[in-house]
Amino acid sequence: MNELHSETSPYLLQHANNPVHWKAWNANSLATAQEQNKLIIVSIGYSACHWCHVMEHESFENDEVAQTMNQHFINIKVDREERPDVDAVYMKAVQIMTGRGGWPLNIVALPDGRPVWGGTYFRKDEWISTLEQLQTIYQSQPEKMIGYAEKLHLGIESLGMSKAEISSETLNQNSIEPLIEKWIKSFDLEFGGMARAPKFMMPNNYQFLLRYGHQKQNQEVLDFVNLTLTKMAYGGLFDTVDGGFSRYSVDMKWHVPHFEKMLYDNGQLVSLYADAYKLTKNPLYKEVIEKTLTFISRELTNAENGFFCALDADSLNEKQHLEEGAFYVWKEATLQNILKDDFELFRQVFNVNEFGYWEEGNYVLIQNQELKAIAIQNKMTLSELQSKKKTWEQLLFIEREKRSKPRLDDKALTSWNAIMLKGFVDAYKAFGDENYLKTAIKNAAFIIENQWTPEGNLYHNYKNGKSTINGYLEDYCFVIDAFIALYEVTLDEKWLQNAKQLTDYCFDSFYDEKSGFFAFTSKIDAPLITTHFETEDNVIPASNSVMANNLFKLSIYFHNSYYETICMKMLQQIIPNIDYPSGYSNWLNVLMNYSEQNKELGVCGEKALEYITQINQNYFPNLVIAGTKAATSLPFLKDRFVENETQFYICQNQTCLLPTTDFEEALKMVFD
Repeated sequence: MNELHSETSPYLLQHANNPVHWKAWNANSLATAQEQNKLIIVSIGYSACHWCHVMEHESFENDEVAQTMNQHFINIKVDREERPDVDAVYMKAVQIMTGRGGWPLNIVALPDGRPVWGGTYFRKDEWISTLEQLQTIYQSQPEKMIGYAEKLHLGIESLGMSKAEISSETLNQNSIEPLIEKWIKSFDLEFGGMARAPKFMMPNNYQFLLRYGHQKQNQEVLDFVNLTLTKMAYGGLFDTVDGGFSRYSVDMKWHVPHFEKMLYDNGQLVSLYADAYKLTKNPLYKEVIEKTLTFISRELTNAENGFFCALDADSLNEKQHLEEGAFYVWKEATLQNILKDDFELFRQVFNVNEFGYWEEGNYVLIQNQELKAIAIQNKMTLSELQSKKKTWEQLLFIEREKRSKPRLDDKALTSWNAIMLKGFVDAYKAFGDENYLKTAIKNAAFIIENQWTPEGNLYHNYKNGKSTINGYLEDYCFVIDAFIALYEVTLDEKWLQNAKQLTDYCFDSFYDEKSGFFAFTSKIDAPLITTHFETEDNVIPASNSVMANNLFKLSIYFHNSYYETICMKMLQQIIPNIDYPSGYSNWLNVLMNYSEQNKELGVCGEKALEYITQINQNYFPNLVIAGTKAATSLPFLKDRFVENETQFYICQNQTCLLPTTDFEEALKMVFD
């Protein structure tokens, strides 16, 4: 047993019995490397990472590998979800060295932490050989390795933020259209998503494209978003039996997923499908949301109303061996036995055929036709087929529950909890289901009670009743975003005050005047080898782009010109330098806040919440909403409440029209 046995991370605990003398990332481990003048191995992964498990089994459980690692190196295991800051810095290094990245991420560094070599997955013999060569070089020619580390370190730092020339002209909305034209060339017009494999869902891409298509009345873009959302819902990527999406598809048609289910994906996708439902009223989108939130409540919610991180891709098969996807796939004979006389119809719906076949006799359920078309082909009503489909899924759920479930990553991360919280809020906006709002408020209470300290900072991690790791910018930006969303559905101003308090803390602890951006790691934390500024949107939008959007909204609610100035300066540095729009879609979303279509709506009166609830059921991405049922000191609504009357204020660019008491007229003014 190594030092990881005292950790709480499920990923680190999985390695606690390795013969490798693993240490956790902390000051003592790093000091030991310098005291003993040993190279450091930094191995980074996460609990739901399939290839992390493969490398563990092939190498880290092997005595020969352990002997090499233990003799010459200080070995540090990192859970990338607990330490996204460490992961980000070393990922930059590997991308510079190899041109690509991924997990497991394996780095060899000097005793001071500066990297000299790295990559992702390595087979046992290659791993041993490389480590021995590196150790030989360090013993015989340390100056050569130090020189390389210095050059690489300069390269890593050059990827940080540098002060760009700021011009007010860079917020021109016309800069978006050529980016869209470039982006369209990458669209997969058969299955949706980008025309490549593997296919990641990238929810913030489609949030922006949905907004752009709607506001610009671009039917081509809207059709593409709806094609993508439909094909993702049809694919094996979405678990039609139990709800929830897997992390990505290994193929072009969203069929065979990398079977892990991540909280952050599902939170964002619920928000995306909720917005798309408000625009289209597509019942498929509602089904996806309801199934996913049921899954989250049943499988990924802890006793304190927090949300767990993930379910693993691997689970025990019939032979009690860990196998990727074993919990989710089906044999044809098994399906025939469960469904009996309905099997042939089921086969047609879910493609138990060449289209739905995966490997080794296994099928992953996938649709490629609308139920309406299949109902017509079989001379039955749509409602009959929908009823049958629901019954089939219940039968499969009962059967699947008998299997060994995937391993659970039972830590709760503040940032991911906030993303999921917002998903529940957005589902409440779309459907008005009070249970969704109650779940969101309970989760907000979990964050406030457990993760927000009296000193004002957030913790990043929660496990077994213990909060650990000082929060990163991602924790703050997503909690602020979620609290603003709670205000939008409750009109309880405490959520805005909480959001503002956390925002001001971010300026004190994360903001960098020189770059004009927020650092990922707090100023009170020990510095890494370089400062990381997260600006590129990925499977999760960049923490700086989320902060920019927060600042835009809060600047309106609180009439705070400083917030607005910083938001604009961030945009003015990012927008002119965008090359590929998929990596900056959330920034483009913030840019659209400055279009002529963007407006603010204030509703003041005893029935304010009723009207706001109606507004929330519609898709108004260009509208900042506020409301009050009583007199308030909130700057945006101050002195606007009148007893026994409900008034609607339409504003734009800090200028408000005369109020109206006619709701329909107010909505018309929003559209004008």
